[in-house]
Amino acid sequence: MITCGDTWPGLMDACHTAMEAVFPDNSVCRVRRIGCHNVKVYSKHLWCMFPQHGPGKKHERRIELEAWQQSIVDTHPWEFLRGLIHSDGCRITNWTTRIVGGVPKRYEYPRYVFANKSDDIRQLYCDTLTQVGVEWTVLARGSDPFNVSVARKDSVALMDAHIGPKY
Repeated sequence: MITCGDTWPGLMDACHTAMEAVFPDNSVCRVRRIGCHNVKVYSKHLWCMFPQHGPGKKHERRIELEAWQQSIVDTHPWEFLRGLIHSDGCRITNWTTRIVGGVPKRYEYPRYVFANKSDDIRQLYCDTLTQVGVEWTVLARGSDPFNVSVARKDSVALMDAHIGPKY
């Protein structure tokens, strides 16, 4: 089951389509909840496809890709990054002010931010960003390094060319 917010119907459709592609012999359904839908498929093979799944919170257990999963990510890194951004990230317009000629001037610039409490998931994201040539930094809120930022102009342009907006 994957819970998808009603705000992003295109992502929900993409989730549904992906489940049908991975499990072509199983029925995929959507169960309505307040503000979202659970996209569901039932299969005895879910554990084979997602061996990272298990009891407890994902940030409290080891999350690592099997060799066959890593091969898929290495072959399709942008699709992996798009999925991570669309689930746990966003593209925002950040701003700052600078004094120019004694007058404060506001500057705006786009940035991608990815946030996840799992050290392993953040590492998979960062490793894949590095693989495709995107520069990134970690933003710590207090002592929590849960946010990864892509703010350099060239890297944001590269992300824009491959990620696309949520829909």
